[in-house]
Amino acid sequence: MALRARALYDFRSENPGEISLREHEVLSLCSEQDIEGWLEGVNSRGDRGLFPASYVQVIRAPAAEPPPPARYANVPVGGFEPLPPPAAFKPAAQQPPPEPFPPPPAGYPFPPYGGSYQPSQGSDDDWDDDWDDSSTVADEPGALGSSYPDYEAAGGGASGRYRLSTRSEPSLGPRGAGHPPGHPHPPGGGGGGAAKSSATVSRNLNRFSTFVKSGGEAFVLGEASGFVKDGDKLCVVLGPRGPEWQENPYPFQCSIEDPTKQTKFKGMKSYIAYKLVPSHTGQQVHRRYKHFDWLYGRLAEKFPVISVPHLPEKQATGRFEEDFISKRRKGLAWWMDHMCSHPVLAQCDAFQHFLTCPSTDEKAWKQGKRKAEKDEMVGANFFLTISVPTGPGASLDLQDVESQVDGFKAFTKKMDESALQLNHTANEFARKQVTGFKKEYQKVGHSFKCLSQAFELDQQAFSAGLNQAIAFTAEAYDAIGDLFADQPRQDLDPVMDLLALYQGHLANFPDIIHVQKGALTKVKESKRHVEEGKMELQKAEGIQERCNIISFATLAEINHFHKIRVRDFKSQMQHFLQQQILFFQKVTQKLEEALHKYDSV
Repeated sequence: MALRARALYDFRSENPGEISLREHEVLSLCSEQDIEGWLEGVNSRGDRGLFPASYVQVIRAPAAEPPPPARYANVPVGGFEPLPPPAAFKPAAQQPPPEPFPPPPAGYPFPPYGGSYQPSQGSDDDWDDDWDDSSTVADEPGALGSSYPDYEAAGGGASGRYRLSTRSEPSLGPRGAGHPPGHPHPPGGGGGGAAKSSATVSRNLNRFSTFVKSGGEAFVLGEASGFVKDGDKLCVVLGPRGPEWQENPYPFQCSIEDPTKQTKFKGMKSYIAYKLVPSHTGQQVHRRYKHFDWLYGRLAEKFPVISVPHLPEKQATGRFEEDFISKRRKGLAWWMDHMCSHPVLAQCDAFQHFLTCPSTDEKAWKQGKRKAEKDEMVGANFFLTISVPTGPGASLDLQDVESQVDGFKAFTKKMDESALQLNHTANEFARKQVTGFKKEYQKVGHSFKCLSQAFELDQQAFSAGLNQAIAFTAEAYDAIGDLFADQPRQDLDPVMDLLALYQGHLANFPDIIHVQKGALTKVKESKRHVEEGKMELQKAEGIQERCNIISFATLAEINHFHKIRVRDFKSQMQHFLQQQILFFQKVTQKLEEALHKYDSV
C-alpha cells in the first residue's frame, strides 16, 4: 500500500529542499518516518522535497504505484524518537492561518534539486585506496548497530543500552502533543495554559556558531534523543578541585619509536611509518601520519567540550629529511602522552582501535574506521552520554560557574601571550647558540691558535710547554663552540615542543567556552520568560538542568587542563635546568682541563 497524506493547510516553501503544499492536496510520501518534524514526499505537481509533518494527515489507501525512492534514506536521524501522528484537526475553514514555520533543523544537509545527499568525505594530502572501498558498515560483521538486538519499546531492550531523551513531554498548550520545541503546529489544538506556553527560548541567529554546530543548542533546547550504551557514558565526579572527569581505571602509556621509510605500489609511493607500543597490550602496531590525522578529525568532531591535542603541523616538502622526521616523532610523542593521560580520550573506542588494530589486518581496520565514522553519539546526542553528580551539594551555582569560566578565559589569553613570547625568545636564543655563539667561541679559539703558532717560532725549549698549553686552550674554545651549537636540542627544543602542544590546547578553549556561554544564555532567557509568566517553570528547569551538564563537563575539562599543565611544566622546567647544569659543567670541565695544562709550564 502506498503511503499518502492530505494537506491540512497551505504551506509555502522558503528554503532549498522544501516543497509547497495546497490545502486538501494529496501527496505521496517517501517514508512515514519524519526527520525532526519534517516529512519527505512528492506533491501533486511532481515536486519532491520536505514539508512539515504537522501540516499533513497521513492516509492509507491502496495505490498502483510504489512510493518514490527516498533521497534521504541514508541520512541518520540520530536516534530521535518518532513523533506521534498529528491529532485530528478541525476543518481548515474554521482555523486561523497557521503561524510561520521555521526552517528545518540547523545543519540539516539539503541536497541540490534533483540530486542526492552524499556524506562529506575527509581529505588528506596522502589519501589513498587502502582507506576506502565500496562496502558499507552494515555489510560488515561487527559494525556499528549490527551487533545489537532491536530495542523493544515496552519495558526494556538490549543489555547495557538506555534510551535517553531531552525532548519536552507532551503538553496541553497550543503547540499540541508530542512535538518538539520550536516546531509550530496548527492552532486550536490546546486548552488551558496558553499564556505560559506561548514563549520559547529563541535560537541563535548565527547558525554557524560553535554553540549551534556542536549540537549544544539543540541539546539545551531539549531536542536530543538516542540510545546510550554503558561504554559510551562519560562520568563527571566531584573532586577536591571541583568537577573532574572520572579517572581511567586502567591507565596506560604508548611509546612512539623507530620511524622508518616504507614504500608501496612497487616503490612508486613512499611514506614514514611510526612504531606504536601501547603498555596495556604490549603489541606493536605501525601507523602513518594520515592515520593520526584521521583520528584527530574524528575526536575533534565527537568531543565539543574536550580539548583534543593538536598534531604536529604538516609539511609539503622535506618530509623524508632526518631532522623533520625526528622533530615530528617528538611532537607525536607529546600528543600521544596527552591522549593517554586524558580520562575520556584514552578510553574512546576510536582511539583504542587506532592503538590495537593489527597493522596487517586491513579489513579489521576499515570496519573500526567506519564504525567510528558512523558513531551516533555526536552533536547534540554527545551530551546525552555525560553523567554528572546528583543529590545534595551537587548542584552548580550559575554565577559561580560564569565567574570561573571568565577567570579561565582571562588565564588562557594571558598564557597564550606568554607562550608566544617565550617561544619567540627561546627560538631566537637557540638560533644565536647554533650560529652566533659557536662562531664567536671558535673565533676566540682561532685567535689563541694563531698566538700559539707565533710562539712556536721561538725554538727555546723552555717555551714549548707554554705553546702547547695555549694550543690546547684554543682547542677547548673550539669545542665549547660546538657544545653551544648542540645544546638547544637538549634543553630549548623540548621547551618549544611543549609550548607548541599547549598553543594547540589554548586555541581549542575559545570554542569550548563558547558552547558553555551559549548554554548559560539560554538559561537566562528561560528565567526571564518564567518571570514574565510566558513559560512554564518545569520547562525552564529542564533547560537549566541540561545547561548544568555542559557546565560540569566544561569545568571538568578546565580542571584536567590545569592538572596536566602543572605536571608537564614542572617536568619540563626540571629537565631544562638539569640540561643547563650539565651543559655548563661540560664547559667548566673544558676550561679546567685547559687550566691544568699551565701547571707544568
